[in-house]
Amino acid sequence: QVRLVESGGGAVQPGGSLRLSCAASGFTFSNYAMRWHRRAPGKVREWVAYIDSSGNMTNYQDSVKGRFTISRDNAKSTLYLQMSSAKPEDTAEYYCNVIIQSRECWGQGTQVTVSS
Repeated sequence: QVRLVESGGGAVQPGGSLRLSCAASGFTFSNYAMRWHRRAPGKVREWVAYIDSSGNMTNYQDSVKGRFTISRDNAKSTLYLQMSSAKPEDTAEYYCNVIIQSRECWGQGTQVTVSS
């Protein structure tokens, strides 16, 4: 079955960097677009970034443009999110997501805390 496992979260100071990973299995990773979402404390989950199946097209939520970079390694079936210039408002649980046959699949999430 589809499995998504996020890792790389942790604590980072404002202005710092962190790289999140999402290891995918149970489907042909290179055939599917992927997304990162996040849920901040007390807020609804929101979309953060998108990458198409080839990795040639990306899109970002306005609040992370120029600071976050989504990428993928199809040979390793792994999705990444490079976070730079982190802000306290980036504090959230981060999830990777894939839509397969109209069904949304989610990982368990990885916590990112931006604080001094």
